[in-house]
Amino acid sequence: MTEQDYRAALDAALKEYETLGREKGAIDDRLAQLGQTIGTLTRLLGLTPTVPLGLTDACRMILRHGEPLTPVAVRDRLVSVGIDMSKYANDLAAVHTILKRLSSSGELRFIAGTPGSHRYVWNRAITPVGPVAPTRDIVSVMHDATHEREAMRVTAVPEDEDDPPRATRTKRPASRKAR
Repeated sequence: MTEQDYRAALDAALKEYETLGREKGAIDDRLAQLGQTIGTLTRLLGLTPTVPLGLTDACRMILRHGEPLTPVAVRDRLVSVGIDMSKYANDLAAVHTILKRLSSSGELRFIAGTPGSHRYVWNRAITPVGPVAPTRDIVSVMHDATHEREAMRVTAVPEDEDDPPRATRTKRPASRKAR
């Protein structure tokens, strides 16, 4: 294969990567919507889930659709889809704790606001688009960076004539045994 063939393959791979990233985002949105629909319909029909949904997973489900929500709005949506919040002494404190933990782990992003209006939003994986993805220009710079490749092969630190000689490190004497 020639260099032109490799570049064409790289361009095709980048386009497919970006397309799949957009499709994955759309699928994640739809899964979150369906999860909320299923929860609401289950509650309306008086059915109980066979696998109980924990508070953390329920918060993930609520926030996965992408709209920034306050902790109060998250709690209200949890109740609306049938999550039993009566087992918590302070349901809002439990939601706050979960949201802070999910934010510190990187699953959610905290959006600061005035007191009482702080919001959280699902932290989607970023699909590289534009200058973030290795475009032809970036690839050609990487290809042409011969000085970088030369620097990678250097095994000894060159002495600079203007710098004073470095002090050589002497071996430490072996530690004395306890007498």
